[in-house]
Amino acid sequence: MQPINLASSGSQNVHAQRTFRDIVNIGPHCLERFIDSTNAPEIKALDIELAGCSNLSGTYQVGRVTPPNHTIFYSLKGSGKILTPSGEYALPASSVIILPAHQSFEVQIEYFNETSATADATEVTKSVASEVQDRVNAEKVPRDKKEQSSDQAPRADQEQWDIIWLNLSDCPRWQHFFDVAHPVQHNIELSGLHHAMELLYLETDSQHRQAVIPIIQQYLQHIATPVKSTHQVRLSALFAAVEKQLQFNWDIDALVDKVHYSAPHLHRLCLAQFGRSPMQHVIYLRMVRAKNLLISTQWPIAYIANYVGYSNVFTFSKRFKKSEGMPPSEFRQRQSLH
Repeated sequence: MQPINLASSGSQNVHAQRTFRDIVNIGPHCLERFIDSTNAPEIKALDIELAGCSNLSGTYQVGRVTPPNHTIFYSLKGSGKILTPSGEYALPASSVIILPAHQSFEVQIEYFNETSATADATEVTKSVASEVQDRVNAEKVPRDKKEQSSDQAPRADQEQWDIIWLNLSDCPRWQHFFDVAHPVQHNIELSGLHHAMELLYLETDSQHRQAVIPIIQQYLQHIATPVKSTHQVRLSALFAAVEKQLQFNWDIDALVDKVHYSAPHLHRLCLAQFGRSPMQHVIYLRMVRAKNLLISTQWPIAYIANYVGYSNVFTFSKRFKKSEGMPPSEFRQRQSLH
């Protein structure tokens, strides 16, 4: 996409000496894949007006003055910052921000040099701004080599910022975005939404694109649910990590080191949220995985035992029987008869 510096002469919104402008300042080292109603008309079913997957490096600065739609940014890798009338928010990896419609904002890559970029920005009329914005909303042929060589390449120490973003219509479906108390949610897992969006962009078959829409809807509904407490978020992140490494020798020391809580505090929180102690919840997750593997695979029981963290198959069988009322071999046999 051709880098464009745009600052409209329209209305301005000032907070703490900041003037918000409609501005698009995207350098040649940024790659963006746009999803709109022309290449994925299925997004209309979710009231998505525009969306994209972006790999950003170097210059990236986008600002909107009282936009008519809601905007969601999710950080996959690296970090950025969002400026709003209510303050400035960091957006590190695994964080999402919900910006309600009609609220001015500006988004920048973390190491963006605002001073030099602002000096380079050009003021244009509203009509030209509208025309340029249309160009931004479609993928363009890169500039010729001569123009690209005039832009300074990003420094080696500059981290790439990978994001996904969505513009959602200001409609009854997304009305609750106006009531979001905390716009930024940290430690939230939306990699599935990212993959679904990439598939939506790449897939040329309408039926295949349609199959992705429910996945995107589920993730958007997840974002839209009331923000969990800090403790809930940290517990969810802790046991999501445990599920990814059930074979690890988890003990209470490893858990408290991971979550940065004291053992008694972690115990109280787990009892309140799960009705189980931390180690009981680890065992619960292991048994859930073991049952799934016994049903869906023909793996030897000893193999499954090791996979879920038991080096001794007899210890695993004893624990499984205590949890399910029967040994794993009998459980598998009964399931095969259903």
